[in-house]
Amino acid sequence: MATNVTLIVGLGNPGKDYERTRHNAGFMVVDSFAKANGLSWKHEPTLRSTISEGNIDGQKVIVMKATTYMNASGEAVRLVMDRFHIDAASMIVVSDDVALALGTLRVRSEGGAGGHNGLKSIIQHIGSQTFWRIKVGVNPPPENVTLETYVLNRFMKEEHGVIDRAVAKAVEILSAIPESLQTTTYTA
Repeated sequence: MATNVTLIVGLGNPGKDYERTRHNAGFMVVDSFAKANGLSWKHEPTLRSTISEGNIDGQKVIVMKATTYMNASGEAVRLVMDRFHIDAASMIVVSDDVALALGTLRVRSEGGAGGHNGLKSIIQHIGSQTFWRIKVGVNPPPENVTLETYVLNRFMKEEHGVIDRAVAKAVEILSAIPESLQTTTYTA
């Protein structure tokens, strides 16, 4: 039986080596969201995650960052969904997207993985593509750089202002819970 809980999943890789990398845009958003709402993080080894819980405008919210690394994010998401009896329709996943320009946010209620291994892992482990996602544009890689290298690189100094505005806008979107999300695109 599903409960009236919203699960917000930030995708990224754990550890200092990955802080402020393009692939950690999801972690950047949920860290900022938790801070803005006075939520604190707690490591949950049995859930393979770091989670934060609270009530925002009367809505129970669980925020999570998997400690499994990006490609196995779905394992942790499944554990958290099972523990708290959350269905896919009550989940919002925040991830980076190399197909979007830096600072662009795309909000969608469903869809495929779009080549993103974290989303692919979640879809595989929960058996559904019907969940909200907020994609944070990080620009496509230059022609001479592999995708894997590119997403694991930190944002360049001149990009910090744009990504910080995009993170702030994503937090604003998440803070609209429990109001309905809408499929749309924003530019920060």
